[in-house]
Amino acid sequence: MLLGKDSWLELVGKKGEEVAVVIESENPYVKAIVLKDGTPVTKDFRCDRVWVWVDDCGYVVRTPIIT
Repeated sequence: MLLGKDSWLELVGKKGEEVAVVIESENPYVKAIVLKDGTPVTKDFRCDRVWVWVDDCGYVVRTPIIT
């Protein structure tokens, strides 16, 4: 079961580290993990994890969602 907010379209284009703080404050049940876009990750679903995909400059390039 998902608790709280589960996606953050409005944060695309912002700095990844700042986005992680916002996500965790808006949904205390998740851990936001900042990763460079294209980094290999596990494919299992976890309702307590949000990947924050950033470009080489650290800006979010995909909508952060619970994955």
